[in-house]
Amino acid sequence: MRQAGRYQASYRAIRKQVAFFDLCKTPELAARVTVDAVEQLAVDAAIIFSDILVAVEAMGAPVQLTEQGPKLESPLRCMADVEALRVPDPVQSVPFLLEAVRQARRALDGVVPLIGFAGAPLTLASYLVEGGHSKNFEQLKRLLLCQPDAAHALLDRLARTVTLQLQAQVEAGCQAVQLFDSWAGILSPADYREFALPYTRRIFDELKPLGVPRIHFATCASTLLEAMAETGAEVLGVDWRVNLSEARDRLGPDVTLQGNLDPACLFLDEERLEQRIAQVLQSGAGRRHIFNLGHGVLPGTEEARARFVVQAVHRLGRPA
Repeated sequence: MRQAGRYQASYRAIRKQVAFFDLCKTPELAARVTVDAVEQLAVDAAIIFSDILVAVEAMGAPVQLTEQGPKLESPLRCMADVEALRVPDPVQSVPFLLEAVRQARRALDGVVPLIGFAGAPLTLASYLVEGGHSKNFEQLKRLLLCQPDAAHALLDRLARTVTLQLQAQVEAGCQAVQLFDSWAGILSPADYREFALPYTRRIFDELKPLGVPRIHFATCASTLLEAMAETGAEVLGVDWRVNLSEARDRLGPDVTLQGNLDPACLFLDEERLEQRIAQVLQSGAGRRHIFNLGHGVLPGTEEARARFVVQAVHRLGRPA
């Protein structure tokens, strides 16, 4: 999950001087907060600092950050709106992201691998259609169910954009990629197979020749695990709503699982937090498992707790 963020004193100090999207678009700063997180937490991999909505802006849909979250002034409602979106060349549209990757890779080379990422088509579509965060995803579901041709045209454009951006991140130096489908869990299994799976699978298929590990993560998606395994990703991230042992039984031995400590556990005292960490490690023991949180670090988390998690995993996860 994203490593740099509001729980870090060093990140907050930078954000006092720089707006969020300006931070994303300033390669030196984006690389710096990426590297800072590694140095301060001692994690085993870095994820480049950026935002999934960078892709949406590059397509011609400006995004504003408000106190209520991201806001798009002109939400999509029909095929004509979809056709107005472009599929941009990442070298031209997101040079700042690619330069941040190059700088972070140089700083981290030989230390830890660098992961690139993007939002999955369905999740990006939700912001384009809802105009921001949503509780019920009414407008998105209305588009999917009532205007399927427009929905598929939108998802196709998004899939092409995301594929190009992830390919460019790998070419710039990323050694693995992760696709976040934050809102996949709003769909029924049947609708997921119609509107999300084909585009996610296409992205991973086109990334396969690059030879880097491909990670897929969705929240509230325990009903979708079997379908998510069909995307072709080598690693599936799962949140805390499903036990790792259950996920393993359902998916078989060939998929590596990533997760799945509830981020709220970082509010516990160290003794109880370590117990929760041990439970996750035991659940994934002896199998292909990457320890991680089941979602991002919560903003109110003490930075020392994040460091404690890494230290405890290194200590408890080593073979006896």
